[in-house]
Amino acid sequence: MRNKVPAVRIVTIRDQKVVLDSDLAHVYGVPTKVLNQAFRRARARFPRDFAFQLSVEEYDAMRSQLVTASFDEHTMRSQAVTGYRRNIRYRPWVFTEHGALQAANILRSDRAIAMSVYVIRAFIELREKVAANVAVLKRLAEIDRSLLEHDTALREIYQKLLPLLAPPPEPPRRQIGFHGAA
Repeated sequence: MRNKVPAVRIVTIRDQKVVLDSDLAHVYGVPTKVLNQAFRRARARFPRDFAFQLSVEEYDAMRSQLVTASFDEHTMRSQAVTGYRRNIRYRPWVFTEHGALQAANILRSDRAIAMSVYVIRAFIELREKVAANVAVLKRLAEIDRSLLEHDTALREIYQKLLPLLAPPPEPPRRQIGFHGAA
């Protein structure tokens, strides 16, 4: 049986999709304290668009959401029941997609290494699918352009054939009766 990758709660803060340090530590199989220590040691590897610390207001809003939200057994259910308190001096850090991958690179656990390889392979697969989609879209555009050219040519042929498709005019009939010379 394969090890199941734990579900991670991805939230939007400051218009960015981020993961809490505690959730990321859970995914990488290390205590949050270990993740944060490694993060502090390698802080230069994490620009602001990779990781940032929550403000007091953001932390309070997130904490109230954590207490009122329903959790599965692997997230913070026991913490929500007990009041999930974290020392306000140590507001959580949150990691963007790139920051989460960078965190895997600074941790030394086997699971973090495996997860970083997994994430890199997922990105490679995603890029390949995007490239395939671009190729398909390019081919569809060529087909569309070709159809438009054929459509124009067919309209011209139709306009030229239209007089031939009309029934021939009836020949003039001879009038019955006596006709005088004019």
